[in-house]
Amino acid sequence: MKKRHGVLVFLISLSAIAFLDRLAIAVAGPRMQDELQIGPDRWGWVLGAFALGYGLFEIPSGASGDRLGQRRVLTRIVVWWSAFTALTAAAAGFVQLMVIQLLFGAGEAGAYPNISGVIARWFPASERARAQGAVWAASRMGGALSPLLVVPLLAAFGWRGMFCVLSGSGLVWAAGWRLWFHDRPTAQPGITRAELNEIGTAKLVRSRGVWRGLLRSRQVWLLLTMYWCYVWGSWFYFSWFPTFLVRGAGLSEKQMSLFSALPFVLGGCGNLAGGALSDHLAARYGLKVARCGQGAASLALSSLLILGLAYATNKVLVVVLSSIGFGVLDLMLPATWSLCLDLGRAHTGVLTGAMNSAGLAGGFACTVLFGYLVQLTGGYRAPLSLVAVMVMSSAILFAWIDPHQAVWKEGE
Repeated sequence: MKKRHGVLVFLISLSAIAFLDRLAIAVAGPRMQDELQIGPDRWGWVLGAFALGYGLFEIPSGASGDRLGQRRVLTRIVVWWSAFTALTAAAAGFVQLMVIQLLFGAGEAGAYPNISGVIARWFPASERARAQGAVWAASRMGGALSPLLVVPLLAAFGWRGMFCVLSGSGLVWAAGWRLWFHDRPTAQPGITRAELNEIGTAKLVRSRGVWRGLLRSRQVWLLLTMYWCYVWGSWFYFSWFPTFLVRGAGLSEKQMSLFSALPFVLGGCGNLAGGALSDHLAARYGLKVARCGQGAASLALSSLLILGLAYATNKVLVVVLSSIGFGVLDLMLPATWSLCLDLGRAHTGVLTGAMNSAGLAGGFACTVLFGYLVQLTGGYRAPLSLVAVMVMSSAILFAWIDPHQAVWKEGE
């Protein structure tokens, strides 16, 4: 096996663990709300606190990986978030839980920008979308496993014990990563000259005026606004979807544990297909079609499916629309994160961190406002309709981005 494939195995496992730990609170949500007496409006703040902490530290964590190396920074990130996964078990009320989730998010911030930095350094351009697709597919597998693992753990240990059990997997990963991985392919023990030639060993040249270039670029502002709108779709699934199935669609907790996994299974398939499709389209039609065309089309179709979910009353139809809607939505992710590599070059960590920060701001707004709309309207139709509008807005914005206009010209 080539060394870069071993790197990809580490990145895939990290992505799966990240979403398994992150989504555990959403699956345990109904039990935690009942025990801690937290209503829908305040539960939105609990879920949103993670997004807020994540968003605030995403850019500095992404930039630190560019500067210090992903080996060191990803180790710190995973140890931090594993500790706060365990600390969630100690929460005794609304305020404590919100603070822990805020710090949990701050610790996990930078994970995916640093993953992108590793891919930019370790993979040739022709394989990057597929590598991104595999990483994001793994995140969906983590999301699919979350209800399947969390519900039995809830039954065996309660929600407090469940968080303690989950924290161990991240610590094991961090130890293995620190011992095996090297930031530069040329420093990796056992790598062959043939593989180094495949990867390409040209040094990425950093540009001056990084922050000025970031703020002045029209491409950056289109990218950030697009991602802010898109995340309303994904964060509905990350935060409110299990509760929606139980209290909106009328499924039992056991049914929820099964059917809430289906969107993430299809999301994993969507990411694998999206990565392969984007690399194929890039080779045949160019980056505009491969990145922006693919992203805009998947977002527009997903928006229509989510709007249908808002008005669905049949349980089977709810499961079908929600599952396909997320699978189609995820076709855009490999194209989007590969677009950041096209636009960001040596400053991939900064650009992906900025994009994901905008997304986390959207995730925070979505989770908090969603809870208030449920409380205000007594149902899920209005908040889901709003989510559909935001995803359609993202599709329109995506079509305006030009992947050929790099944010920074090297050496300026």
